[in-house]
Amino acid sequence: MDSIRETDSSNSENVSLINVSNNGGTSLPSSSSSPTASRYENQKRRDWNTFGQYLKNHRPPLSLSRCSGAHVLEFLRYLDQLGKTKVHTPICPFYGHPNPPAPCPCPLRQAWGSLDALIGRLRAAFEENGGKPEVNPFGARAVRLYLREVRDLQSKARGISYEKKKRKRPPTQQIPTLPMPPPPPPGAS
Repeated sequence: MDSIRETDSSNSENVSLINVSNNGGTSLPSSSSSPTASRYENQKRRDWNTFGQYLKNHRPPLSLSRCSGAHVLEFLRYLDQLGKTKVHTPICPFYGHPNPPAPCPCPLRQAWGSLDALIGRLRAAFEENGGKPEVNPFGARAVRLYLREVRDLQSKARGISYEKKKRKRPPTQQIPTLPMPPPPPPGAS
């Protein structure tokens, strides 16, 4: 798997993941992004650079080709400490309430939707940087199970369902049927 390009992000401005340290929209150096790149592409690049920096700072340092789903989980757990979403614990009196009336000491975590979107961007970036889809650590079963666990835990803690919304089908237009006239009496013509 030597064909994977590993990025080196020595610029600390590039390490803004999921708006953890977003300074009101600070722009990145123009040399690293084209002026026509979309917000998604820019975020994907920043996330990829951040993950590369995480691997570089890992003890012992880790190459991308040796990265596994376990390392991705370690990265997600590290990010969880920087979250801004209150997730109530089962012993909290506000457990299951979407809008608690008072503050509580429950921890701040990364929102499930943010983690899910992050993994989607990193999964795409891995393949764009030469990784093979079948060995993509961001698509590992352990990562999918972790995301499902986070979703379920946050759903229960906040009293909000994350179930997919069923699309409402437009009402089918029925052709109004006119009542049929009674059949003519026998012998009438």
